[in-house]
Amino acid sequence: MVVSPRPNAFFKQGIEQDNFKDEKGLPGVDDRFDTDFLTELIGKKLAVLQQLRDLSRRQTDLITDGNTSRLLSVLAAKQTLLAELQKIQKRLNPFRNQDPETRHWRSREDRLQCRQLSERCETLLGEIMLVERQSESELLQRRNAAVARLQGSHSATRATRAYIDSPLPTRQRLDLSSES
Repeated sequence: MVVSPRPNAFFKQGIEQDNFKDEKGLPGVDDRFDTDFLTELIGKKLAVLQQLRDLSRRQTDLITDGNTSRLLSVLAAKQTLLAELQKIQKRLNPFRNQDPETRHWRSREDRLQCRQLSERCETLLGEIMLVERQSESELLQRRNAAVARLQGSHSATRATRAYIDSPLPTRQRLDLSSES
């Protein structure tokens, strides 16, 4: 059922809505639904999660290749996206306490679109978590292998030092003459 627009309560609460301005640059309070804002935020969340997923995959490749310098730049880019995701999540907080069944939507299609975006976000989040666990596992394996190599190197160094530090045996003559 399509309902007539009602003033957007989130504008009144002072929540910033960047793209909801009228021709004078003022928030479009009279023609926006709270759900329009919800759909836009979930769309932004989806875009950030897609970028995070792509960077997570890149991260896995760099770990496999052992390319630490490029890995660090990917991790920095991911940190920026995570900060953006936190901002979006904060802006979604007012919607978390709402009963979804009481929200006013322009149309069923708008509601369905928002639901699909939200479901896609959840799917992407699951993919990201899986890739992150795989990356963590790969990093732990590489760390353990490096520790084993270092321990082997230290053992070899200790053995070499033991030979170097031990006193050389003094030359003694072996008497092979027999006394009978």
